[in-house]
Parts: sequence; structure tokens; C-alpha cells
Amino acid sequence: MSRIAITDLTVAPREVDSIPRPIVALGATSVAKDWENARHQHRKAQLIYSVRGILNCEIEDGVWIVPPQCAIWIPGDLPHAARGEGETECYCLFVEPDAAPDLPKTCCTISVSPMLRELLLKVAGFPELYPLQGREDRLIAALLDELATAPIEDLHLPMPRELKLRRLAEMMLADPSDKTSKADWAMRIGMSERSMTRLFQHEIGMSFGRWRRQLHVILALQRLTKGDSVQTVALELGYENASGFITMFRKATGKSPARFLSERKGGKTDVPIEGIKLLDKFSS
Repeated sequence: MSRIAITDLTVAPREVDSIPRPIVALGATSVAKDWENARHQHRKAQLIYSVRGILNCEIEDGVWIVPPQCAIWIPGDLPHAARGEGETECYCLFVEPDAAPDLPKTCCTISVSPMLRELLLKVAGFPELYPLQGREDRLIAALLDELATAPIEDLHLPMPRELKLRRLAEMMLADPSDKTSKADWAMRIGMSERSMTRLFQHEIGMSFGRWRRQLHVILALQRLTKGDSVQTVALELGYENASGFITMFRKATGKSPARFLSERKGGKTDVPIEGIKLLDKFSS
């Protein structure tokens, strides 16, 4: 097994696939400015762990949001782009496909437990070609065990590929407070409500209503982490009051916004985190 190194994510990463270890670690300590890794891919799977700030990871059919104390898992050979805006702090793992059984097979956002976090930070201090068959291997084995059983967070916003549904998604991204009914949305894009409902479920695996809630949760997390109040976010997303927004958020995540964020605060909590423009390339 193997390792983890530290680098600035604002520059192109080295060719991690050529490093002769099942695990390579790349991490970025505090980055105070916007950064972006353009679309790329590598044979090894990747884990990006957010200590502070919110990250976005985009693939062809959707976007994943990574709030503090969560991580995104990206399977090997999957083209993707990553972006952070404002103040962020994160670490990366690059994992050989056969490094361990039961690792996620698809892109997902996972919750990082205190034990997994400490293992990540510990392994990040190993030399690149640390000795095999020793203490380092045992710690990495423990890390992979924790990673394989880490809870998955439902923070994925899938994007439909069918042109009419894509247009619908882009209009909702442009104005998330729009209260247009499902029937009227169907009329806008030239479909029957029944056809739109069926195709939406087939394309992205969730209902129109659930997709709209997911959109609101993702936008809300970005704004709440920036420091906006629940009341402000609720009104910006088209809710009449904070109570209705909190009910939606709890239905989507199982927790209130305050509890969700308090469980994921890491590092400095008094520094405002700049928001992220969600899917700007999709909605431009």
C-alpha cells in the first residue's frame, strides 16, 4: 500500500498514476484565493477532503458539493473538474483501483468521521515513497477500512442530458426562487406533464420535486457557509418564511440547517467563506 503528499491545488497536479504506491496523497493547506482544476482524469481514484470551505466537483452528468468535514470520492478514469472559491483547505488521496475491496464504485460525497480525518492527516505526512511492509502500511489499511464504511451524503445534483430537460434545469438554476408548478414547467419546455415526469425520473433517477429540493439544499449550503442567515437564504430561494425552508431542508437531509452545518465545521469558523456559483458553465 502507500502514501499521500502535499501540494497547492491551484497548480496542475503531478502525474500521480506513475508513483509506485497503491495510495498517493496530495493535500493543500489553507488556500485564500479562488482556484480551479480544469477537467482532467487519472487512472487512480481520488478523494478530496474539505477541512474548511465548500468545494464543487463537476462531471458530465452532474455536480457534487463538498461542505466542510466531508469529502468527494471520484472513481478512476472519470473526467472531472474541481473548484473552490474564497478560503479553502483540503487534502487529496489518489487510490489504486485494487487497493482495497468495498470502496465506492461511483462518484459520491461522504461524511468524514473524526477517526478518518486523523488518519488522513497522519498519512499526509508520510514521505512519498515511504517504506512498505511497516507501520505506514498498517495505518493506510486502517484508513481504507474507514473510507469503505464512511456514510454517503446525498449532496449530488444530477443534470439531465435530454435537451428539453437540460433547458428546464438551466432555467431553474438561473432563478431558483421561481415557484412555477410542474405542469407549467412542462408547458414551457413543450412537453406534457406526464412525459416530463417520466423522462425526468428515467434521466436522473429522481423525481422533479426531489431534484428541486436538492437544488435548494445545495444553493442553501453555499450561502449559509458564506455567512448568510437562514431567513435571508429562505427568502432568496422563494420560501415565504424560514420555517418552510427549514422543513424542506430537514426533509431532504434529515437535519436542520444549523445542525447540519455545526456537525461539519472545521478549522476557523470566524472567517467568511465566499460562495460558489453553482454550475456556471451549465447555466451560461
